Amino acid sequence: MIDTTNSPHVKFRSIPIGDCRWTEGFWADKFQQCQDVMIPYMGSLLKGDIGHGLNNFKIAAGMIEGKHQGLAWHDGDFFKWMEAAVYVYSINGDPSILDELDEILEIVARVQEDDGYLHTQIQIENIGHFSNRKYHEMYNCGHLYTSACVHHRVTGKRNFLDIAIKNADLLYKLFQPRPKELCRFGFNQSQIMGLVELYRTTQDKRYLELAEIFINNRGQSEVVDDPSTEGYPIGDMVQERVPLREETEAVGHAVLALYYYAGAADVFAETGEKALIDALDRLWHNVCEQKMYVTGAVGQAHFGASTRRDKIEEGFLDAYLMPMATAYNETCANIANAMFNFRLLGIHGQSKYADIMELVAMNSALVGIGLGGKDYFYANPLRLNRGQREYQDHRDCTESPIREPYIECFCCPPNLVRTIAKLSNWAYSLTDSGVAVNLFGGNRLETKLTDGSDFTLIQRSAYPFEGAVRFTVEKCRQTPIEILLRIPDWADGAELLVNGGRMDINVEPGSFARIERSWQSGDTIELNLPMDVTLMKGHPLIEEVRNQAAIKVGPLVYCLESPDLPDDVRTLDVHLPSDIELKKESDPALLDGITTLSGEVLVRSEQRQQMYGRLHDGQPWRTIQTRFVPYFAWSNRGEAEMTVFLPIVWSQRT
Repeated sequence: MIDTTNSPHVKFRSIPIGDCRWTEGFWADKFQQCQDVMIPYMGSLLKGDIGHGLNNFKIAAGMIEGKHQGLAWHDGDFFKWMEAAVYVYSINGDPSILDELDEILEIVARVQEDDGYLHTQIQIENIGHFSNRKYHEMYNCGHLYTSACVHHRVTGKRNFLDIAIKNADLLYKLFQPRPKELCRFGFNQSQIMGLVELYRTTQDKRYLELAEIFINNRGQSEVVDDPSTEGYPIGDMVQERVPLREETEAVGHAVLALYYYAGAADVFAETGEKALIDALDRLWHNVCEQKMYVTGAVGQAHFGASTRRDKIEEGFLDAYLMPMATAYNETCANIANAMFNFRLLGIHGQSKYADIMELVAMNSALVGIGLGGKDYFYANPLRLNRGQREYQDHRDCTESPIREPYIECFCCPPNLVRTIAKLSNWAYSLTDSGVAVNLFGGNRLETKLTDGSDFTLIQRSAYPFEGAVRFTVEKCRQTPIEILLRIPDWADGAELLVNGGRMDINVEPGSFARIERSWQSGDTIELNLPMDVTLMKGHPLIEEVRNQAAIKVGPLVYCLESPDLPDDVRTLDVHLPSDIELKKESDPALLDGITTLSGEVLVRSEQRQQMYGRLHDGQPWRTIQTRFVPYFAWSNRGEAEMTVFLPIVWSQRT
């Protein structure tokens, strides 16, 4: 996906696309559904009259009559769907996928202008090229480049790549001189990641140079409206108030920010500039240790202000300001958080980044799609109460009490589907001396180590619902190599066996356990991760969860949903005993048989009309039996109330 094979400033390198494939269990089932349901269904939307993505290209090519539909960045979302299809092809080799993409690319090539320009809305509506950044031209360019590079790596074809190169050459011609009127473009920073990937693919240093220019342009202009910015918020919203190397906090639109940071991490991997990585490390701390939800979600508010009082949308608020019911947590932002952490994992080789990748994947990303694979959340709050707020009831709504089969702002669904399609490529990294295990689940890795020798590793596991993970070496060179195993930060008491015996290996939560030896075919590693039910509390400065707790088992965050309560009980009535005992259960007829938790909770009605009332209002406590479900699986049984955090009733025994 990101080709760091020759990047000089990384510790972990990406495995080639398709070298790892899920074989059993949770992620294998998700990939199968992605192949069989998610991508075909999404294709039917985007190639049909609902999503209108392909229609826009046909109109721009003069093949059909009509108006542009969808938002300005719709081309980029269509490219993301194409990228997802390529990842599936890398695993199943279905030639019909390439045939379909070839037909689409013929149309895209017809739309592209002689100078390389490509943007269907602007071309259909005869809008001036690069006249106003609100049209998100750079976003479309970035996803064009990334998708084209992935397509070329997997297929060897150039029909997508040549379109991307022609477009990138235009960008270099226009932006490399750094004209003042274009200095504030490039704010939707997917083009930085795309340009670095294009550099890695072609070895044309102009693309890396241009990626750096887009970073260096930030914070260099007066923050006032000008003809290029009218119609879209300025300042911190688009990270243009402070140069990146001087920035101390994540501000503004969360997707724009995290794509920016991910692109800058790609640049660092090639240049090694210390000021750049120092800034990214500061920003990681601010995002992941001061502004991230227990689910790995980010972007606290739909609307608000930065700490410097700039208007922001879909973005970051102050540190520790973490609303639950109004939390925005755009699916794209959560995925971008994982993308940023994946890049820092490569740079630093530390397990904490893979912990967050997994946390996002299992919770705040996966919640964005229903269990059937055909409906979507854009925003992902941690609490939903009836009567607290009103939701729009149409398909372009980004905040909804139920998943929608189509959202006019369609950035999140293809982003999530391509992430599910490519997740096996996150499972392992190559080190200078061997391989690192980042994610767990049944899979088969067939790759070449950095010295070119063949290496095959089989992973068997029912993770994340069970903590036993077994690895079998099938092929390895005769000289010693290292296998690094991530020990998640929650895995106190993890045990590690090699060929059935204990070894003097440091198995510390929040680190990689390192095993270096000469491996023989049939050698085994057994990693036993404790999957105990844990009550999670928030930082004391997070006022929204004071004296509340969330439930977590391994990487999975659980929630309480109203279908699991009696008709006369609301989620607001439920309190969590501090010494609660929760039993794991699995009902094949419930939510695809996923593991749920059952136990006794305390209930007292909180029904009142007044905004405030007496503490002792005479309402008696009662005990009920209820069920908790994984957060990613909520809202699959109709419209419901839901909460991740619950108020604690403290027992003297705790």
